Amino acid sequence: MRKKLFIPGPVEVAPEILQAMATPMVGHRMAEYAVLHRGVKEKLKRLLETDSRVFLATSSAFGVMEGAVRNLVGKRCANFCNGAFSDKWHDVTRRCGKDADAIKVAWGEPITPELVDATLATGRYDAITLIHNETSTGVMSPLPEIAAVLRRYPEVVSIIDTVSSMSAFRIPVDELGIDCCIFGVQKAFALPPGLAVFTASDKALERCGTIEGRGYYFDFLEFAAADEKDNTPSTPCISQIYAMDLQLDRMFAEGLDARWERHQAMADYVRGWVMKRGYAFFPANPYRSVTLTCAANTRGDDLGALKKRMGERGYAFDDGYGKIKGKTFRIPHMGDMQLADLEDFLSVLDELLSPV
Repeated sequence: MRKKLFIPGPVEVAPEILQAMATPMVGHRMAEYAVLHRGVKEKLKRLLETDSRVFLATSSAFGVMEGAVRNLVGKRCANFCNGAFSDKWHDVTRRCGKDADAIKVAWGEPITPELVDATLATGRYDAITLIHNETSTGVMSPLPEIAAVLRRYPEVVSIIDTVSSMSAFRIPVDELGIDCCIFGVQKAFALPPGLAVFTASDKALERCGTIEGRGYYFDFLEFAAADEKDNTPSTPCISQIYAMDLQLDRMFAEGLDARWERHQAMADYVRGWVMKRGYAFFPANPYRSVTLTCAANTRGDDLGALKKRMGERGYAFDDGYGKIKGKTFRIPHMGDMQLADLEDFLSVLDELLSPV
């Protein structure tokens, strides 16, 4: 039985998006591809509110997250960690041979501007990594306030993961001063996985020129050279890019303000259900994600059994991630999802859960 995806990614993909991926193939060095690439790039710049370079990489987001530390960390990196994926990014940084420190807070807590300021005031770091919306815990750290702190440290290159927030939340890259903004497409973008997007400011590209051992596949300077020809250094996932082209048009047709408002309305609806059902929230307010709600299993439900029963009803249900599996559960509200989809999903959960 096919299960409708109510997990934090991959999310459901619209039929017309899947159909776009069946567009007849072109050669990636043909003029037709350059036209497609240039159009997608310009639409992404509009979404991200940036004049910086925007690059397309055939990869998961973590490929570019690794590439970014290879390209941008010179002296030492501060990896801000508050969940499974930010912890993993620190591990990746170290595996790349970079000097780095894990600046950790408890899972469920945000990265605060005060912590970033205190860390960078030491003068030890020339780069930071930060996950805006930590998918494992449903915590959204206050990016605009953190960006204001970063402006006081112009020698530091900022590498920001927006994997599960981009397009569901306004993230004006240039206004915030983000040097390298990274995201995948299988979450709020509602595309099949396999394509990553990243930006590079002039400062970031200058830093690249000073770094040895950048590798090839994710060498930002290779991407910059290919970008001059509206192309990529290596063969891109052309079918995915056709899909992204259509999805960006669909986003603009909905209206970005309307899209952001829809995501907030869905988040509010799920939060209301969590409270009505007698659960607590894993993250504190106001740091709860607008794209997924991470609830604490304060009722002591058997989430593994619930996941199995939801699967039998045709829904993929998430019973927590990593060390908080079974102690929490996550309900996504992102992408092309509508309030009616959540109503259907939560009505089935209500049927299977014991009365409050």
